[in-house]
Amino acid sequence: MVVNPIYTNTAGTDKQVLKRYLDLPQPDKKVLATYIWIDGSGEHVRAKTRTCDTEPTKAEDLPWWNFDGSSTGQAEGKNSDIYLKPVAIYNDPFMLGRNKLVMCETYTYDRKPTS
Repeated sequence: MVVNPIYTNTAGTDKQVLKRYLDLPQPDKKVLATYIWIDGSGEHVRAKTRTCDTEPTKAEDLPWWNFDGSSTGQAEGKNSDIYLKPVAIYNDPFMLGRNKLVMCETYTYDRKPTS
């Protein structure tokens, strides 16, 4: 039986693959903003990333964003949009460069704070 060498050391390969992607050049005028929030369990952190054309310097520079809250336990199937309101930004220690981590509050479809 021939074993593909790619599958023989997955721990090492995963780190190598991640490094390869992190080392890809990022366009000079683009910034990755990773929105972070606590999900409906109150115990888990969620995140999603958007590309910005300019570097934000304060939370107000970033737009609200939304997601389907039924997948995170924050909404039922009906009116399940949950909005992410940026409240704080930090330099991203993982992606480096001008990229940002964005701490968010969550709001229901009618813009009321989630429980």
